[in-house]
This record gives sequence, C-alpha cells and structure tokens, in this order.
Amino acid sequence: MKANGYRDYFKVLEVERGADAEAIKRSFRKLARQYHPDVNPGDQAAEARFKEISEAYEVLSDPDKRRRYEQFGQYWNQMGGPGAGGGADVDFGRYGNFDEFVNDLLGRFGGPASGGGFGGFGSGFPSGFAGRQVAVQLDAEATISISFAEAFRGCDRTLAVNDERVQVRIPAGVRSGTRLRLKGKGNLQPGTGRRGDLYLNLQLQPHPIWRLDGDQLRAELPLSLDELALGGEVSVATPDGEATVQVPAGMSLGRSLRLKGKGWPIKEGRGDLLLSPVLRLPESLSPRERELLEELRRNRSSDPRQGWASSARL
Repeated sequence: MKANGYRDYFKVLEVERGADAEAIKRSFRKLARQYHPDVNPGDQAAEARFKEISEAYEVLSDPDKRRRYEQFGQYWNQMGGPGAGGGADVDFGRYGNFDEFVNDLLGRFGGPASGGGFGGFGSGFPSGFAGRQVAVQLDAEATISISFAEAFRGCDRTLAVNDERVQVRIPAGVRSGTRLRLKGKGNLQPGTGRRGDLYLNLQLQPHPIWRLDGDQLRAELPLSLDELALGGEVSVATPDGEATVQVPAGMSLGRSLRLKGKGWPIKEGRGDLLLSPVLRLPESLSPRERELLEELRRNRSSDPRQGWASSARL
C-alpha cells in the first residue's frame, strides 16, 4: 500500500474513495479493535498495522487533510501532511483499555467522543457513539461495604477502576457514611485526557456484639444472677482482647460499666467502651442450683415489686 512515501489511506481503512465520515469511522473502529496491541500482544506486524490504521484515520477524518490528500495524492505529505514514511506515534501505555484509546483518538481527530466510563460503579459516559459531543460527568461515586473489624483497625482494599487496579487505604475509625476521595481515579473524558475523582461511600456491616454510639462502643454484658447480686471481678471480651472488670454488688440492669479508652478509634485516641449488664439465666438448673434458689426464695428479705403495683394503677 506504500510506495515512495505514499499510502492509499482508503485501502488502509478498507473503504471506497467516496466513503463518508461515518463509514470511515465505523471501519476504523473495527480494524483498530482487530489489530490493537492488547489483542495481539508481542505481534509486531499487528502493531505496525494498527499504527497505519491510526494514521489513515487521522488524515481521512479531518476534512482539510482529506481534501489535500485527495487533491495532491502521493505528494500530499509535502503540502502539510504527516511526514513521508512515518506512522502515527501511539503511546499505548497511557491507555487503560481499548475503548480509552479509540475514544481519545476519535476526539483528537475530530470525531464525536463518547464511550466506556467507570467500570462496575456506574458512569457518566453514555455507550456508543452519538453524532455530537456529549457532556461527561468526570467525578464518580461508589459504595463499598466493609466489616466492623476492617473499620475498627483500618484496612487496604484493591478496586478495579477502568481495568486499572487501585489500592485504597481505609483508615481506622471510619463509620457508615464516611466519604473517601481518590483523586484522579474517576471517569475519563475522551479526547482531552481529563479525569475526575472517585468518591467512595463506606458502609459498615453490623457486628453481632458491638455497636457504635457516637464515639463510644457499646455491648451487652451477660451476667449470672449471683454475679449481679454479689458483684466481683468478671472477665470480659473487648475489641483488643480479654479484660477484667469489677461488677459492683447489687448492680442495676439500667447501669453500664465504662472502660475508658477502650472504644472506637478517634482523632484523640480512643473513645470509651460501655458494657450494659443483662441477666443470663441457665437453660436448665442442676439439682443443687435449684435447691439453693428455693432456699433463696424462702429467705428473701425484700419484695422486688414493692410499691410497683400501686404506682402501676391508672
């Protein structure tokens, strides 16, 4: 197709000489996809063909270049066209995927730009090619779910963004509704290279024991009847491991035990951990336990419902 520095760009793009802009664009897109280096890794012939296709499209998609090409034929490159024998200089490494390349090329060479956006998270880019330049929502948003433990300790997540692997550091102490900004990881605007930001909205999965209450971390503390009545040291679980707390004798179920600095991570360190006692009775009693409880009932010195009945009347 090439002689004395001349390429028949219509043959390169496999179209008739009278082909209109839409036909040229359709053929370019088909051939570019067929010979793209990502589809033909290590194939030097395919890469050379790809560059030739790109050069042909650059000329034929530009009305002025096409006019000069059709007027001067093999001498057109001496009239301001691309240098003789040179192919289109394509830096494949700057594109995340094939659609980014094609859309960039279409935008730079005068075609309407549109195409794929932020994969998997909802994009501002419409699909297909329209007959006009479309507005692109550069910033993108995504919601990701993390476990309670990941939120408490912080974690690293790897996300797929436009076929790119993006490492995200989620700091310790985030909460549901926390919004993280990843600069320059949003939607790509074809033809300009501009890229927006990606905003991650975090949602915490519920935990079977712990729940957040402001800066405080709360949980129920199961206690037996004797622990509630007699008090004493009790071994409890915390997010950092086991700890010992002092339960006061006769502790009311409406009170809480506070462990300072053992709660949720905050800027100043850690919030408090609040444990609310709940009475946990055994599902079945041993004969000795039943005997002792019967004795307690016979010898109880107070009525737990004293004054309650009269106060309950309406």
